[in-house]
Amino acid sequence: MAKDAEEIEAISPWKDTLRQLRRNKFAIAGMGIIVFFILLGLVAPLLTSYGYEDQDLVNRLMPPSAEHWLGTDHLGRDIFTRIAYGARVSLQVGFFAVTGALVFGSLLGIIAGYFGRWVDMLISRIFDILLAFPSILLAIAIVAILGASLQNALIAIAVINIPIFGRLVRSKVISLREEEFIMAARAQGMKNGRIIFHHILPNSTAPIIVQATLGFGTAILEAAALGFLGLGVQPPTPEWGQMLADSRDFIQLAPWTLIVPGVSIMLVVLGFNLIGDGLRDALDPKMKNS
Repeated sequence: MAKDAEEIEAISPWKDTLRQLRRNKFAIAGMGIIVFFILLGLVAPLLTSYGYEDQDLVNRLMPPSAEHWLGTDHLGRDIFTRIAYGARVSLQVGFFAVTGALVFGSLLGIIAGYFGRWVDMLISRIFDILLAFPSILLAIAIVAILGASLQNALIAIAVINIPIFGRLVRSKVISLREEEFIMAARAQGMKNGRIIFHHILPNSTAPIIVQATLGFGTAILEAAALGFLGLGVQPPTPEWGQMLADSRDFIQLAPWTLIVPGVSIMLVVLGFNLIGDGLRDALDPKMKNS
């Protein structure tokens, strides 16, 4: 009897997800990468004695050494220092842009999927219009209108990701709204707002979480692209895409000025993608017994 009780003991879905995630070595590796860069940004002042604005033209384009771990750039600035402080900017862009896209995209997706009819048609056409443009071109257009700055880059990246979250949530809500437990809630006289927040939204969190995790990497890439074009974070604030743009003329003379920020972007995007893939597998019921 005790054994049977243990077998039928309910396991929290989130505990089960964490258990599945801990078994995924790639997801753990991705977490390790992201934690490393988060800590690098947080403790940057403790790891270096240089300021990210400090210029030393005498020691410009110096290769990696004991004094400058990752070398110096064309203005003699310490690259390790700028990478560490740049991690703050890139992760900040990813967090706030994805959060904004998640909130507004999910809200519009829920409204469109739950109420349907002309509301769904109107919101879906807005999504289609936004998705009709290549994302980076739309981001460039938005920043060009609003002006080049970190805040406007965040707005642009959030806007181009809204339809991705919106269509994902809309499709999930459409599949949920005809479920028996939703029909039972309506039969009991439960209001639409209560049904949405107590039944629809909790049952739509899994795909939202996975897309948000994958969206971090995409947002960081888009921020780097805007920075590379001079439309994102403005000097002297360090940003990895901007560092890539500054190193274009020194690829052969000082390749480390290009390699270091490029590898940093690659690792962060890889880390978020590994976590997203792990979460997708952990939250997929078909993968539970595999």
